[in-house]
Amino acid sequence: MQKLKALFILVYIVVANLSAAPTNVVFILADDLGYGDLSCLGQKKFTTPNIDRLAREGVKFINHYSGNTVCSPSRAVLMTGQHPGHVHCRGNVGTESLISLDPKMTTLPRLFKNAGYATGAFGKWGLGLTNEAGNQNPLTHGFDVFSGWKSQRIAHTYYPSTIVRNGVEEKLNQGEYIHDLIMEDAFSFIKNSVSDAKPFFCYIPTAVPHAAMHAPKALHEKWRKVFPEFDNKIGKYGAGEEPCPDVKNPIAGFAAMMENLDNQIGELLNILEELKVSKDTLVIFTSDNGTHIEGGHDPIFWNSNGPLRGHKRDMYDGGIRTPFLARWPAQIKAGTENEHISAFWDILPTMADITKQSIPKQVDGISMLETMRGNHAQQKQHKALYWEFRKGSDQVLAAKAVRKGDWKAVLTGLGPQKGKKKAPSPKFELFNLKKDLGETNDVSGKYPEIVKEMEQIMKDSYIPLKK
Repeated sequence: MQKLKALFILVYIVVANLSAAPTNVVFILADDLGYGDLSCLGQKKFTTPNIDRLAREGVKFINHYSGNTVCSPSRAVLMTGQHPGHVHCRGNVGTESLISLDPKMTTLPRLFKNAGYATGAFGKWGLGLTNEAGNQNPLTHGFDVFSGWKSQRIAHTYYPSTIVRNGVEEKLNQGEYIHDLIMEDAFSFIKNSVSDAKPFFCYIPTAVPHAAMHAPKALHEKWRKVFPEFDNKIGKYGAGEEPCPDVKNPIAGFAAMMENLDNQIGELLNILEELKVSKDTLVIFTSDNGTHIEGGHDPIFWNSNGPLRGHKRDMYDGGIRTPFLARWPAQIKAGTENEHISAFWDILPTMADITKQSIPKQVDGISMLETMRGNHAQQKQHKALYWEFRKGSDQVLAAKAVRKGDWKAVLTGLGPQKGKKKAPSPKFELFNLKKDLGETNDVSGKYPEIVKEMEQIMKDSYIPLKK
């Protein structure tokens, strides 16, 4: 009888898995969002109730890291599953054609396409010109649909002269706010995919809240009334050959941008419920790196770093530790917090697990699926995480970092420093993040054996960058 019962349970599990609906995935990538810029992670001066809902109805990872401390290399890590010491792009460059993806690789969208998914990207690509054919174009690497900015530099403005849809550049009317158009395209893609009865991967690399503090006029005026003392402050930024209007009161602009994005996340969740796919849709929200200090943005006023040290272009946690929220009602227990140490290069293998595919050979990451589901004992762990940051079109090595358990090592001063003629002096620092989350107390002098171990990890983790 016991054997018969066990056989019945096994058959039930197999049949249930076979009949389970494919998991849709919406991956929202904010741009330069600080660890403290969400109210669920400590922001006090404005609230993000819809983004917070992802944490309240899902899981909040508090030890998640981006692929790098600036835009393009972080996105390259996300798309390839390679860590920063192996990926082809390790810093922002002026010529975007130099950082396009290898079409021979199984990229994140290609993985979904191979599994029969509809795939769409909406926003800032950051890995080439989206109106060019060939390797620069996101359509080459597995996306069926793309809507967004023509280039990373033009994504500095929310009032460009054109939008690119499926490789074709289309004229915009003066004053059209491109972010809202892109989000509408993303929502239409989801609705069309459900109408066609196809599972979907919807990638939304929004430019919010990067660069110019442009926001819809009504929301900007609302927040100017909250912070009138900043009306004498003007935010300036450039977008190459494209118009990039100055912003009166960029403090108000930042709050308005965030409120607008939060409202749209609420709209997204409502759409998923109306389409009756909410239960089987994994929605992830994260950022490509830490907070920035450009375009009039004031991360000190907003406490954008939260408890962390540093910002964009730093290897301290303020530059690379990011919010990571995941909501998946069918699989993730609501209202949980997870301390698992993870990074962008874990996303591709996680999606391979979800779509029941083998992990591509180029991948350095580890699937997070077990810990997402609450099976922490079955979750594999990283021995260490490694980053390197390079500057300029020549990709000159500037800094390295390693996290191993509670230990964090930062090596800076490796490359040229802007405006300084004197050669930099390398500086090695060691921090215990359990005791010193803000990385204020360098204990490298007290733990020479750990310093030696971290230096060896730095040496072993990278391969020379091909130029």
